[in-house]
Amino acid sequence: MAGETEKLNAFPIFLRVEGRRVVIVGSGDEALAKARLMAQSSAEILVVAEKAEPALAVWAAANEVEVVRPDADFLEGAALVFAATGDLEKDARVVDEARARHIPVNAVDRPELCDFFTPALVNRAPVAVAIGTEGAGPILAQMLRARIDRMLSPSLGRLALLAASYREAVDRQVAKGVERRRFWKSFFTGSPARAVESGNGHEAIEATERLLRTRGAERGHVALVGAGPGAEDLLTLRAQRLLMEADVIMHDALVPQAVVSMGRRDAERISVGKRKGCHSKTQREINELLVALAQEGKRVVRLKSGDPLVFGRAGEEMAALRDAGISYEIVPGVTAAFAAAADFELPLTLRGISSSLVFTTGHDLKGKALPDWARLAIGGATVAVYMGRSTAAEVAGLLQQAGLSPDTAVAVVENASLGSRRLFHGTLADLPALGGRKDLAGPVLTIIGDAVAGANFARSKPLASYRESEERLAVRGERS
Repeated sequence: MAGETEKLNAFPIFLRVEGRRVVIVGSGDEALAKARLMAQSSAEILVVAEKAEPALAVWAAANEVEVVRPDADFLEGAALVFAATGDLEKDARVVDEARARHIPVNAVDRPELCDFFTPALVNRAPVAVAIGTEGAGPILAQMLRARIDRMLSPSLGRLALLAASYREAVDRQVAKGVERRRFWKSFFTGSPARAVESGNGHEAIEATERLLRTRGAERGHVALVGAGPGAEDLLTLRAQRLLMEADVIMHDALVPQAVVSMGRRDAERISVGKRKGCHSKTQREINELLVALAQEGKRVVRLKSGDPLVFGRAGEEMAALRDAGISYEIVPGVTAAFAAAADFELPLTLRGISSSLVFTTGHDLKGKALPDWARLAIGGATVAVYMGRSTAAEVAGLLQQAGLSPDTAVAVVENASLGSRRLFHGTLADLPALGGRKDLAGPVLTIIGDAVAGANFARSKPLASYRESEERLAVRGERS
């Protein structure tokens, strides 16, 4: 019937194997793979082989796993059996012997002979996620395992153990129903979870005790999260997890919708974007909103383009949160300079050429005063200029006046990391042409320095070509 869920032919269960024997029959790679899988458990592993191949023998010795020759009673007392000889007839005999003793058996890569299937496993002991396809698609199972593995914090197992140690106390002190659900939600997403993730066990216990006293009521928390340069697959795993846990996502205008959409479906989304000529909220209003939401008990992700600590005004937001007594954390992101360099295959540091980096904005290069770092640029540092399209002529002029050669290599990227990116190259003398380009609507990053000469210019266009075309158009206009 349309819409019905297909029935499972293999029902997933978790079998207790602590201290019980699991027998693996085989001598090669198949046997080694199953041995490694079972080594994630507390089972007693026994490998049965005429002669173990070198890789299996080395692994067994390193992991104190016994390897024995086949005899009449090697299956005695086994909880599970794996037939991994690589030979159909031998595997079939192992299957028959195991079934005769009523022991569940798995024949590697022979689903028709299997009583059970081994899942692709995400291990956060004591938490485990098992993905199975009934033997139909092992590669699919591995792909799903990789996705789920990225979603789960590496510290989840430690957090689960802490939860288990407090089960009785919670049952005694926190009422069933809404109050208890609130407690456990706050435990697994609030201050105890953050303390465990940071590796501070003592703080995690203190946070859990506080949560017990308040019956799960907890003040909110703010995460200042770097969204990266734009491409959603450059978001960090921690950023993705926090987006899935957030009650509110406050995002800048430059953060693509594809990244914002990675948050929980029911999370409130607030655009607080500031772009040139269009400020939806002042910084003070943003600070006040962060504090107010956290005081309501909300988990807030403040999603910033690039890295929050690079021209992201995170310092002002952190100060406001500290003053209000709100807990917060910083999640780094890939800053635009790194994405632009990757687009150009450009080494930002190059042995014997450049060993230092300068990050600045076009606005910082306005005026007559030479910035303190200018001597580094003249000395060979690579300079990354953020938001410098409209001030390109001033940047070029000021650096040349300071002594930087007009022939110094320049690389320019619009929409770094995105499929819509555009790449341009030239010299410092060509840079003023950038300011007049009305066709550049996306964020622009400019990289200046001798290291730029090591970039791959195969996919970029010369900056000078635009200037020359503009000059030709101007000449035609004068003649007409």
